[in-house]
Amino acid sequence: MLRFLTHSLWEAVVLLTLLTVDGGRASCTNRRCLAEILIKKEYLSQPQTENCTHKINVPFIQYQTLSVDTKNLQIKSRLLATIVWTDPELGWNTLVYKFDKLTLPVDKIWTPELHVTNGIKTTMSHNSRDLLVHSNGTVEHTVIINAEVNCEVNLFNYPFASDECPVAIQSWSNHGCGTDLVFGKLVMVDGSHGDWRTDNVALKKLRSDRNYIMVELSLKSTNAFITLLLPTILIVIADMVSFALPLGGGERNCFKVTLVLSFTMFLVILNDQLPGDGHCSPIIRIHFSVCLVLLVVSMLLSMLLTKMATDGGFLFSCWCKGSVSENTGNKDLKEDEEAKADISAIQLKLEDDSRMLRKVVNFLDALDAKTLESNRYLTFANKVDRTIFWLYFSVSSVYFIAMTSVMASYPCLVDHFDFWY
Repeated sequence: MLRFLTHSLWEAVVLLTLLTVDGGRASCTNRRCLAEILIKKEYLSQPQTENCTHKINVPFIQYQTLSVDTKNLQIKSRLLATIVWTDPELGWNTLVYKFDKLTLPVDKIWTPELHVTNGIKTTMSHNSRDLLVHSNGTVEHTVIINAEVNCEVNLFNYPFASDECPVAIQSWSNHGCGTDLVFGKLVMVDGSHGDWRTDNVALKKLRSDRNYIMVELSLKSTNAFITLLLPTILIVIADMVSFALPLGGGERNCFKVTLVLSFTMFLVILNDQLPGDGHCSPIIRIHFSVCLVLLVVSMLLSMLLTKMATDGGFLFSCWCKGSVSENTGNKDLKEDEEAKADISAIQLKLEDDSRMLRKVVNFLDALDAKTLESNRYLTFANKVDRTIFWLYFSVSSVYFIAMTSVMASYPCLVDHFDFWY
């Protein structure tokens, strides 16, 4: 009898408890009331599983390259990512709450954090102050990741450069605990930005915990070719054409000095646009240096040829002057002997006239000898000038063909994954 009364009392207590709970639920069955209940639970820690790792799905990523810093070898990227995960403690019974989803403030529950491993500076911001929660505990949210990635882009073939740059996306994980990312679809937007363009993006992985977006970049060579490479070709061609100017007068030397100064200005522009020396530093630096050496050597040779055309230069001047002075000296000696014989034979009254006439003859002979000497210098200088021109033309042509071939086709490999090693 006592056992029966105790059992009946226990059933009554249970029934009263159920009625009280149902009555409380009956008064709180809308979305906002349920949201407040979930908020008060304060689930700010990561959902814990038996293997200590929680799976985070990233079904959609929108990638955009904002800018490429050629000088500092950095790219700025923007990623809009949809992330989905399951938190069983945030689920509810749809028999009591007659809806499948609701919104919660993003700062009231735990949310996963994504970061770029090789990013110099990475910021993740929430796309909205709220997120979507389903009745089974599935949470959907969208985040925006802005990252500055240090990427040693291969600029060896500049301005025909193209390369790949990884943007490594990971979440927190340590000693087998943390989160595991599972990626889905990747979409690229706005592929053109400044002098660079993004040709393609692809999701890849080195291993399960090393996921990255491989970004294929290529340089728009038109601008760099017009502003840097084409002027070097035109200046060297102008320097070749300047050999048509006469050696005398100095016009050629002034023109060549102007070309050297102009080329130096383009060298300063190149130094401002490209980074310093590296494993795959731009070969266009060597190209500019070689062109500058060619221009300076051409200018110095032109100056030497101008002096040679005027007074015979250095070695040629000594040889030529020696031979000419020897000839003129012998001629003067003979004329002096003849003049003495004539002076002794003629009368005293004609002595002054004869001396004056002899001086005039000597002056004219010296003038003819000097003219002959100058013509000999000029003829020899013009022959050397033609030889130097054809040598200069041959060397420049072979160099430009070889440099263009190397610049367009030679590969230079860069290890983009050294940040993981």
